[in-house]
Amino acid sequence: KVKVLDFGLAKAYEPASAHPDLSNSPTLSMAMTNAGVILGTAAYMSPEQAKGRPVDRRTDIFAFGAVLYEMLTGRPAFEGDDLTEILGRVVTADPDWNRLPEKTPRAIQRLLRRALKKDPRQRLGDIRDARLEIEDALNEPAATATVTLPARGSRPAWTAFAAALLVAVVLTIPALRYLRQTPPPETRVEIVTPATSDPISFALSPDGRQIVFVASGDGASRLWLRSLATTGAQPLAGTEGAVYPFWSPDSRSVGFFAGGSLKRLDIGGGAPQTLATVNVPRGGTWNADGVILFPLAPTSPLFRVPATGGEAVAVTKLDRQTSHRFPSFLPDGRQFLFYAPGATETAGIYLGSLDSAETRRLTAADTAGFYLPSGIAGWLLWVRAGTLVAQRLDLEGKALTGDPVTLADPVAFDAGSAGAVSVSAAGLVAYRAGESNRRQLAWFDRSGKALGALGAPDENGLNSPSVSPDGRRVAVNRTVQGNTDIWLLDGTRMSRFTFDAATDRWPIWSPDGSRIAFGSNRKGHRDLYQKPSGGAGAEELLVESPQDKTTSDWSADGRFMLYHSADPQTARDIWVLPMENDRKPWVFLKSFDERFGQFSPDGRWVAYTSNESGRNEIYIRPFAAPAATGPAANPAAGQWQVSTAGGIFPTWRSDGRELYYIGPNGEMMAAPIAATATTLEPVAPVALFPTRIFGGGVDNGQGWQYDLTPDGRLLINTVLDDDSSPITLIQNWKPPAQ
Repeated sequence: KVKVLDFGLAKAYEPASAHPDLSNSPTLSMAMTNAGVILGTAAYMSPEQAKGRPVDRRTDIFAFGAVLYEMLTGRPAFEGDDLTEILGRVVTADPDWNRLPEKTPRAIQRLLRRALKKDPRQRLGDIRDARLEIEDALNEPAATATVTLPARGSRPAWTAFAAALLVAVVLTIPALRYLRQTPPPETRVEIVTPATSDPISFALSPDGRQIVFVASGDGASRLWLRSLATTGAQPLAGTEGAVYPFWSPDSRSVGFFAGGSLKRLDIGGGAPQTLATVNVPRGGTWNADGVILFPLAPTSPLFRVPATGGEAVAVTKLDRQTSHRFPSFLPDGRQFLFYAPGATETAGIYLGSLDSAETRRLTAADTAGFYLPSGIAGWLLWVRAGTLVAQRLDLEGKALTGDPVTLADPVAFDAGSAGAVSVSAAGLVAYRAGESNRRQLAWFDRSGKALGALGAPDENGLNSPSVSPDGRRVAVNRTVQGNTDIWLLDGTRMSRFTFDAATDRWPIWSPDGSRIAFGSNRKGHRDLYQKPSGGAGAEELLVESPQDKTTSDWSADGRFMLYHSADPQTARDIWVLPMENDRKPWVFLKSFDERFGQFSPDGRWVAYTSNESGRNEIYIRPFAAPAATGPAANPAAGQWQVSTAGGIFPTWRSDGRELYYIGPNGEMMAAPIAATATTLEPVAPVALFPTRIFGGGVDNGQGWQYDLTPDGRLLINTVLDDDSSPITLIQNWKPPAQ
């Protein structure tokens, strides 16, 4: 075989071997089927290349030095038992200079030391300097220029070797230029996945060889793993209910969120490990120092925790932003990107650092950002109005430069600010088209029989359907052109109900149908408002406080509203808002992560979701209206667990004798309720039918996805297209010239 190799950019394909040469192992690759374009070979990479930092011709000089060292000693300059150890020595250790032949000319020793400097600023600046050093070695006196090589020690042997090396250097220069001037073509291929109700959750491994994604092809929503060199994918045991996966930098482990926890799974084997408690998942990232960055709650800053578990420590501070979410480490492992929702002037993608509490806003955006390494300056990628765009990111200046360019359109994203995008350190980009986010409101009876669709299929982030008390209208929140508002659906007619530029979400109806309450972040944090359901009349602020709040239910007598509020110390707590007199809220439940409270039709009980047992379950507690002197205490003994294997989003039947909820695999569950004057007795729940409800059985922070009419019909926000849109993989992306 004839091979033309650039020291820093090589293509290699070798048959399987029981004893592979790890020094030639690829560390950054773009692998597809049986071919691979390898960006760097482990033992010949420069320290800045191994760290993922910008590179220039001095990287090739480092590789040249490593090759020359190996030619003289017969051993690689940097060796190790695995790739991690090799790269560690490239970054931190010097070669063993004692291995050089005893009479290696001083000029060649000097050349090697200057070519293999860790700091590129101290390295040879041009390959022409290496040529001069070699010529000096040729011109040194014989007494100092003689090299002792195996079985040969004469000047002619050294002269022949040096001349051959010089020819190799001279011939390499045009070869390098040719390779750089003719980069491989851009390609786009599709990765077909099993059906999923969560098209957002997938991640490329840093080495570009694997992809992990959430799918429910076998009924249960969990993580699946696929090698990009094969066409098959396998589910990962113990990852049921997982969302927002992310990789360790060595591509050997996956972090994810499930059951109210941050977890990690080592791909080589073993059960998932729980690292920290998380109220609502909003993404994570992992650096080479073993630090995982993530938010604890929907309204929290970013926290760090060791990849082995431990105490979570705050890294960022909330200022005017309502939360920090979806962090992503940059190649140096210290700086990171994150997204901050909120008012128009503060929402967007920010740049932060583990070494400083200072953050800087880079751009307004609809989703979190991703960093794509590319030469001297990388690219910042994000989704804007359904289009995946990229713009040059100057990390030293901490600013975007040039104009945004388009990579793909449309691209899916969710209301939680996550885009269906992933980027690997190897330079691959993956995205899922926006059509995978199509949803359809559909009617079902208790047995699961389809009774018809409500409205047309929707591609605008349809969420949180709420049926009016008379069953004639439905309020939803949907995201159109990047702005989330409340919309009303009356038969086939969809009309906008709120018009503020802020995010308006989670509508609930008053019991007489005259008003709609909702949450909005128009003041930075999410407060509660109400507005006449006819559309005419001013919006009224109900509750204002620094914590984000989410509406959940209105009592049948109209006197009380339930909502949950995020607290950095106790997670989400259920509050009661009196709708008369002074309207002073009071805490109903504040112990674990409790949310989505629902009044029973007679107002005596509250059903809710809680992670008290370590996973989401459905519970019921008695509700006592406050006395004239203040709120009534909640009896600690008055609690009943309804679900037995997990559940979210409880809803009472109109007669109060049955409680519906969503099981962990997305099935519609029902539990008969037998109540007495002082207590109640939940009966073992039964599965009614499997649904294709958006989010499956996972509380993904998008709110409830079904509602119940007074006559017993179920309205479910279903995901269309069992065969989800494939993930598109971009290799060798070519940005347009600017």
